Amino acid sequence: MRLEVRSKRYGAAEALRGVRLEVARDEVVALVGPSGCGKTTMLNIAAGLDQAFDGDVERADGTLGYVFQDPRLLPWRTVRENVALALPRRERHGPRADAALAAVEMAGMGDRYPLQLSLGMARRVALARAFVVDPDLLLMDEAFVSLDEPTAMRLRALLVTLLERRPVAVLFVTHNLREALGLADRLLVLSPGPGRVVAEVPIRIPRTERGPEVVEALRAELLARPEPAFRVLA
Repeated sequence: MRLEVRSKRYGAAEALRGVRLEVARDEVVALVGPSGCGKTTMLNIAAGLDQAFDGDVERADGTLGYVFQDPRLLPWRTVRENVALALPRRERHGPRADAALAAVEMAGMGDRYPLQLSLGMARRVALARAFVVDPDLLLMDEAFVSLDEPTAMRLRALLVTLLERRPVAVLFVTHNLREALGLADRLLVLSPGPGRVVAEVPIRIPRTERGPEVVEALRAELLARPEPAFRVLA
């Protein structure tokens, strides 16, 4: 996926300016930066949900999965039905929804309703809904926010497992620098609005080897860098 945003405005306010990025297949790219710098706007542009901008988006043919900041589950539908809604109509009553739920450790819970779920469980369902379509591009917007740290860690580990099973291009937004350092192959640091990419940080340590101590060392190294771009991450 290639994205170029020469300018994106909301009325008189410019949200993004001169942004270019690429995400390769089997690559995880994290967007980090201060609130209001246009990270979610970039995801919506990449998804085709926002077309009112000056620029271009190129996506290879394939399917798109999107994990929103809010799980966005329909309360009047069961968990299974919420996951199956992402599928073509002819496949909604097949086994794929249950298989996707099993992959996120929600086997046997397809008949529950969203109001019967904890936030952590609802986020698992949202992840299952994104993966049930076998996405070629996965967009994630603060997908693990507002969770206690043990639950968030378990969901991050689940994501790593899912990515090991199938190569997917992932672009995700997070305010959590530790999360970005634990999951991403590259970090793109955005400036305060109008957002633009002011630094790119490759991470060459395999994800499976990035335990808490490694992540803390990476974070300390990054925050110690003298470039002004990294001050927004402190």
